[in-house]
Amino acid sequence: MTATARRHALEAMLAARGRRRAMALVGLAGFALLLCAAAWRVELIGPRLAEGFGKLGGAVLLMLPPRGLRHLPEWLLALAETVAMAFMGTLLGALAALPLGFLCARGVLGVRTLQFGFRRFADALRSLDHLIWAIVFVRAVGLGPLAGIMAIAMVDAGTFAKLYSEAIENADTRPLDGVRAAGGSGREVIRWGLLPQVLPNMLASTLYMWESNTRSATILGIVGAGGIGYQLSDRLRAYDWGEASTIILLILVAVYAIDIASARLRRRLIEGR
Repeated sequence: MTATARRHALEAMLAARGRRRAMALVGLAGFALLLCAAAWRVELIGPRLAEGFGKLGGAVLLMLPPRGLRHLPEWLLALAETVAMAFMGTLLGALAALPLGFLCARGVLGVRTLQFGFRRFADALRSLDHLIWAIVFVRAVGLGPLAGIMAIAMVDAGTFAKLYSEAIENADTRPLDGVRAAGGSGREVIRWGLLPQVLPNMLASTLYMWESNTRSATILGIVGAGGIGYQLSDRLRAYDWGEASTIILLILVAVYAIDIASARLRRRLIEGR
């Protein structure tokens, strides 16, 4: 290649790089304009946000100091109900998702159409929020923690099915082949080749969801699912900010304690201890 040809090739390469850079800058500028327009449309940019922060500061001042310690036994009982609601909903969702996760995983059924159908069924379960399911089950079974448990279980069944199926699909196939080569049956392949690999991750995901569902169970009390959420919504409707702040502090302490306990258990499971 002559010097002139090399120069032309270099110029063409630099020109192509400049065009790509210009297109990237134009795309970035367009995205920034779209983001600003969306923020202005939802009033994230504007005077309303500043006014809202002022009102929020006033509400925080009304919450100080926390009050209502005479109701502490009642609130602790409601908080225990919320934690139990989250635990039972998570447990039922995990139990339902265990077989569903195998059915959603590629290569388990051997029929792509069935696997696709089970995946879409799991998507449908988790497509609706806990709050929507809680409203449905309050209508079906009445007020109380049972509606909250069923709502959490429905969403968690779909969520766990996705997480479990991904863990199964990403498992190392060599232990499975080793069990098959030793003459193991299909059940023994799952028991000795697959479960030791995926079970720690499954349990870690379940523990994390229990922690998350404790927060969700608090919100479910607002629509009649019982627990500490009902007590909180009752105080907020009555504008009793002092007692509401005490309930919020109790919820924070409970979530913090569950977070510490579940994190330690997850570390032990992942480390194989």
